Amino acid sequence: MVPDVEEIVEGDPEEVVLENARRKAIVGSEAAPPGSLVLGVDTEVVLDGRTLGKAADRAAARARLQGLSARIHTVISAVVVLGPTAEGRRPAERSGVSRSEVTFRHLDQAAIESYLDSEDWRDRAGAYAIQGLGSTLVERVEGEFSNVVGLPVRLLFDLVPELRDAAGDSPREG
Repeated sequence: MVPDVEEIVEGDPEEVVLENARRKAIVGSEAAPPGSLVLGVDTEVVLDGRTLGKAADRAAARARLQGLSARIHTVISAVVVLGPTAEGRRPAERSGVSRSEVTFRHLDQAAIESYLDSEDWRDRAGAYAIQGLGSTLVERVEGEFSNVVGLPVRLLFDLVPELRDAAGDSPREG
């Protein structure tokens, strides 16, 4: 489910994404049946120490992409895992933050307009989605690629090792 929560936008970027992920997880846990494991995730693009957020319209998306052109920025994702829950009890919380550095190539006006025409920027932190056409904007990623997509898988597996085990990514005895 995509929880409807009021997200904070001001403050230390790591604290912002952690609090927003926590709010999403809490809303999810309230709707989930007892015994559920609930995941809340939030991702932000940070340039010059400030979060860029999602662009409200094409002009705002253009401004974000122009600002990111030929620059290095940070993508920060927070994961909050709640549960499993027991009836009437507050679920246990596990949480963490992942950071990746992304270098954009130089974007001329034609490249920016072409990307904006794709609509791939809508509802995306920093006005781009690296898993789509946004990959054409990126020169290099340092750190976990899945973090830039919006779900840092390595961090998730660290927080919930039983998921890693279920995926077969850990050695088995036998």
